[in-house]
Amino acid sequence: METQLKRAFDYPFRIFFLSTSIWAMVVMMLWVAVMSGALHYSFPLPALHWHQHEMLYGFVSPAIAGFLLTAVCVWTNTERLHGVRLLLLWLVWLMGRVVMLINPGVPEFVLVSINLVFLPLVLLDAGLRVWKVRQRRQYGLIVLVGLYWVTQIGFLLTDQGYWSEAAIITLLMIMAVIGGRITPAFSATWLSKQGLSAEGVRTYPRLDQLALDSSLLLCAALPVQNSLLTGALALVAGSSHLARIVAWRGWRVKAEPLLWILHLSFLWIPAALLLLAAGKFDLAPVSTWVHAAGAGAIASLILGIMARVSLGHTGRPLVLPAGLVVAFI
Repeated sequence: METQLKRAFDYPFRIFFLSTSIWAMVVMMLWVAVMSGALHYSFPLPALHWHQHEMLYGFVSPAIAGFLLTAVCVWTNTERLHGVRLLLLWLVWLMGRVVMLINPGVPEFVLVSINLVFLPLVLLDAGLRVWKVRQRRQYGLIVLVGLYWVTQIGFLLTDQGYWSEAAIITLLMIMAVIGGRITPAFSATWLSKQGLSAEGVRTYPRLDQLALDSSLLLCAALPVQNSLLTGALALVAGSSHLARIVAWRGWRVKAEPLLWILHLSFLWIPAALLLLAAGKFDLAPVSTWVHAAGAGAIASLILGIMARVSLGHTGRPLVLPAGLVVAFI
């Protein structure tokens, strides 16, 4: 038991990916039970706000921490966060989840403060490593995770609904950066190993920049609450993300689950953004895009990356167990 516990805190991805998986199930079971009337429970926040916060931050933030704190050590060739320091960081995340279940009894400033501490600690560790070796390529990703934290501040300290939308779009941008690097690269490598031409897997830096810039402008335009403006920006962002994905030719790696799940996850990004545009133009229900982004893009990419990182960083062959293939489907 002691050995297993020690192993859990040997790499950031182990404890945080496990926590992500468990907390997603806990949140969904509680939400369904409360909404169906099977459970009568009062959360510290209004029920919908609690659900939004715990899915956007309680569920997603440990996934980001697990990936970022593991990957940054490879990028910077530095010693990984592990042991007691990793345990303390995980306890900060866990305390946030506990206070989000206790009602009444936790003062609001305590609830807010505990929940706003985790991401800055993650950013501090990753940011310092990147800064020390001047890895400018990673600066943008660190800034985006910082923006994600800003949306959490707005979500907890104001009653403006656009903060949850801003969080989703920021997460889509983080996905676009991380997945935009690994998905075409991994696909090209796999094709080469199969004796197939990898030349068809293409990336266009200007198109990548257009997709990110239009998404960032969309995020910044949300407080304006102008349907025409946000709809137009969502249309540009969605179209540019779709063009990126087509250029990667994901259908060529359909035989490899560890790759097609990444491509499939990315398809949900333009789908969500185009649904947002349709909603702003009164062509679709406004809330449809939220679930396309959350349950489609974000959740499926987290699942795909957790599977690949867990295999790759433990020295096992990159062969997906049959049970996980079912989970992908």
